[in-house]
Amino acid sequence: MIGKFIVFEGIDGSGKTTQINQLSKWLISTDLIPENNQLVITREPGGTELGKSIRSLLLDASRESSPDSITELLLYAADRAQHVNEIIRPSLNKGDWVISDRFCGSTLAYQGYGRKLDLKLIKDLETIATQGISPDITFLLDIPIKESIKRRINRKDDRIEKEGTEFLSNVSLGFKALSEENEWKRISAMSSRESIISEIQSEIKKLSESK
Repeated sequence: MIGKFIVFEGIDGSGKTTQINQLSKWLISTDLIPENNQLVITREPGGTELGKSIRSLLLDASRESSPDSITELLLYAADRAQHVNEIIRPSLNKGDWVISDRFCGSTLAYQGYGRKLDLKLIKDLETIATQGISPDITFLLDIPIKESIKRRINRKDDRIEKEGTEFLSNVSLGFKALSEENEWKRISAMSSRESIISEIQSEIKKLSESK
């Protein structure tokens, strides 16, 4: 792979969308991305046309029936497999830079630590879905649960967000454990927007200099 793969993780309300937008604008204004290559912004679930349908199945809180935990896990794996093969791998092979809002870490945090599904089972599925693709850098935007809820107060919760405080607390603990285990760049989402942007930009500069 000759491109760069950047992932943002964290519970909802942590500011991933804001920071991805800011990073995108900054990257476009620099010469870090090689000439003739592009910046690709995507997300999970829902980064492909097929993925959009899967996203609706997973997150639509208005549906009369919801997938059970194993079905949910398999749907996320299916979304990721399509995402990797249709968007991520082809882009990286061309030398493009890819920024994704969520990747494997979210499945381990939500379905592993949140749903209490077997972590080895999840990792085995991820091996199949990703086929060797892994991020060059992962940013974890860390935020207290109370602040996450506060920031989402005027927004309609999706099916996962409706799981409640205890579930989200377990997910948050999962993200922190994964961050330590995998040496992610953990950033406090309670810092000023400017401070967060500056820290992310510093890490991206280091990434661009690496082979």
